[in-house]
Amino acid sequence: MISNQILQSTLEGMKGITRVDLCITDTEGSLLASTFQEAETQESAAYTFANSPADAQVLGSYQFFKIFDDNQLEYILIARGASEDVYMVGKLAAFQVENLLTAYKERFDRDNFIKNLLLDNLLLIDIYNRAKKLQIEEQARRVCFVIETETGREMSALETVRNIYANRGHDFVTAVDGRTIILVREVREGESFDELDHAAREVIEGLRAAEILDVNIAYGTIVKDIKDVSRSYKEAMMAREVGKIFYPGQTIVAYNKLGIGRLIYQLPSSLCKMFISEIFEGKTPEQFDEETLQTINKFFENSLNVSETSRQLYIHRNTLVYRLDKLQKTTGLDLRVFEDAITFKIALMVVKYMNSKEEVFDGRKF
Repeated sequence: MISNQILQSTLEGMKGITRVDLCITDTEGSLLASTFQEAETQESAAYTFANSPADAQVLGSYQFFKIFDDNQLEYILIARGASEDVYMVGKLAAFQVENLLTAYKERFDRDNFIKNLLLDNLLLIDIYNRAKKLQIEEQARRVCFVIETETGREMSALETVRNIYANRGHDFVTAVDGRTIILVREVREGESFDELDHAAREVIEGLRAAEILDVNIAYGTIVKDIKDVSRSYKEAMMAREVGKIFYPGQTIVAYNKLGIGRLIYQLPSSLCKMFISEIFEGKTPEQFDEETLQTINKFFENSLNVSETSRQLYIHRNTLVYRLDKLQKTTGLDLRVFEDAITFKIALMVVKYMNSKEEVFDGRKF
């Protein structure tokens, strides 16, 4: 069914052109939209007309028309005016609403198809058959964006994203749950991941212009077949979750840039616990003092460069070397050695992953 707001907008547009008063009721005679105040007085007449065999009827200064969808009566349109063109205007308005019904039904069918495609609810043969019926190209480069917005603004965000992509007929905007918006975007030949980042930023800017400020976007890899769209969607969902753990400050996260975080996210908890226990020997990074943690983070930020790290920490080079030696005695890892630095970095990421799962190890949180 078309929303009452759309019906109201359609009637007002017709009246602006024709200067004929129009209103629409449901089959029970209840008023849905109107351009004149006296429309409520015709609710009883609309109900009587709906139960009559006639498709059009004149009652006093009012013209009544039935609006069908696949031979099913959906609405009653009432036209009122002083000119001789009221009948013609009423017929045109009824035809316009019938076209809207067809357009909305087609959009619903496409939306329903995309949702089931994303959720793997379709057999392979059904995917191709329904895509052909809905005139959706099977072989096209596509990527899935998962757009997460602030709680309570999901519906307005959904409409905003749809408006942004309204003129791109090969893109689809839908929602598979109440928290996230899914954009299935067709990708031009030669379009790079940098351009996909730019497209994500455009969506964020569009939502912020609509005063929806808290926005995060994750996207998967590019697929070339309609059947693989669900894979890009799953990748985008993983990118969203991994991004929350390892890259909390980023508003745009791409699956192909997750790096080690993607691997850690798929590790079983038992293996993570064993690895942490081996590296930290029962301790956790939270037990390191603030000075040590600051030194570790800054050392990694500067790609294991001792001189640059000591300069940014405003300490003597020998002081930094002393701290690294002390850490080596505690953990057995020398962060100046690349292999040890990699091991330590991965261990820190595993701890962060376990903390995100609120796992308990030896009676305490990691």
